[in-house]
This record gives sequence, C-alpha cells and structure tokens, in this order.
Amino acid sequence: MLHPAFADHHVHLGLVDVSALPASGIGRVVDLGWSDDVVALASSAPVAASYAGRFLTAPGGYPGASRWAPPRCTSEVAEPRDAAAAVAHQVALGASVVKVTLNRDAGPVPDGSSLRAVVGAAADAGLPVVAHCQGPGMVELGLAGGIAAVAHTPWTHRLDDEVVAEAVEAGQAWVSTLDIHGYGTPSADRDRAVDNLARFHAAGGRVLYGTDLGNGPLPPTLNLREIGLLVDAGLSDDDLLAALTDPWPFADHGDGRTEVPDGPEPLVERLAHAHVVREGDR
Repeated sequence: MLHPAFADHHVHLGLVDVSALPASGIGRVVDLGWSDDVVALASSAPVAASYAGRFLTAPGGYPGASRWAPPRCTSEVAEPRDAAAAVAHQVALGASVVKVTLNRDAGPVPDGSSLRAVVGAAADAGLPVVAHCQGPGMVELGLAGGIAAVAHTPWTHRLDDEVVAEAVEAGQAWVSTLDIHGYGTPSADRDRAVDNLARFHAAGGRVLYGTDLGNGPLPPTLNLREIGLLVDAGLSDDDLLAALTDPWPFADHGDGRTEVPDGPEPLVERLAHAHVVREGDR
C-alpha cells in the first residue's frame, strides 16, 4: 500500500550518512539544527530535506560548547531585540522551521520575553518554532513562549498531567526520539519519556516520528526500535502511520510516496519492508 513519504522529523545531516534511508521507507527528513552548511547538506541529501539552520540560544547556551556541534552553529538571543535578526538569518538560509534550545541542564536559556520575541518574529516569517526542552520548567517555558513543537519527548522528569494537558490544548507537536535513551537498552530516561508521550498521546496530542538521527548508535534507516517504543506509548497502527507521514513543518504532503507491503502480518513487522517509491517506478 502506498502512503505519503515517511518522514524522520529530527535528524542532523552533518553527523550521519543518510544514503540508506530511502530503501527503508524514509523519504523526507527535517534537520533540526546545524551550521549554515546545512544548506549544502540538504541539497545533496538522497531524500527531501528541510531544515532549521542554526540553533537559537542564550549567550553561552546549548549546544555551543558541545563536542559534536560544528563552529558557528548558534545564533545568540540575549534580549528580545536580538530575535528579529536571528530569525532573519534562518529565513535567508531557506529554513522551514526555527529551532530554539531551552536546555537548562547545559547552560543559560532565553528568558520568556526573548522567547516570545523569537516566536513572534518566526510567525511574521510564516515559520513555526520548535524547542529542545531539557530540565525542570523548560516545557512550561516553551508553553508560555508559544512554541509550536518540542524536538524531543520530555524525559528528564515526569511532567504533571496539567502540563501535558496544556501542551495538547496549545496544539503542540512532540517529536518522539525515544530510542536515544539507551539505544535499545532499558533506562529510567526512556521509561519517563514513554510515560510522558503516552499521556500526551492519550490526551489527543500530535505525535511525530523522529529519531535524532546522528545522535549516537541509531540505525540510519527506519528505526524499528523507535516504532516499538511508540507502540509501548499506546500508538495504534493508524497512529503510527500518522506519526510517520505527518507533513510537519509544512501544511501539506509533498509528492514522495512510501510503499508498505500488504499482508496478514502486523504493521510493525511489515514496516521492516517499507521502501520509498520513486516517480519513475510508479
């Protein structure tokens, strides 16, 4: 059966070879943070690639000091008046989404006024804002700032039910990235992430399949461990397909298609044989 192209809604093209993605069913990726070199990386990718460009962060904030981060991958927003120029730079790069880092565990984060200014500038440019939320209070800061999406299912602590309900009511999308917590080995972080996502999903939240591909030993294909964890979080077959085919950050699906074999086997087994169908193959 043909579906809109499956998407990995969180990758880093500068950290991984994505040449195997089409043969596993992934026909579209969203790069959620790199240097300006992402423009060339996206144009040469074997799948359709959209991107955020640089990470917007407070001075000295994440991921500027991270070993994996390339030079000049951040745009610093020290106060609200810095937001317009930071967003304009991403727009000039051709970004489809703006990425903000709210990682209190790794350094300073933008204050509420600066975050709201970023969201406002991005809205003026027609772009949604996605945030890396890590540490106590960061999901709440994102909600107060009006972000549209969370780049990772929150994992550092169990979110209050009221916060989960507020995220759903706000229409947030959460990118799953569950398998980065242990890479197949059970962990407390993974358990908390699955629990938070399960409650978000049960309340009607919008879940996006995403892996943070490039972050550690993740398979450079459709990640069946990630699929299994989404099932653990309560996603049905229809929910899985919705998470895989969601057009975010765009409103509509592109022209790409992914084929999943028909058969009596459960969908999670048939996904192992998914592949992208090229235009000339139809």
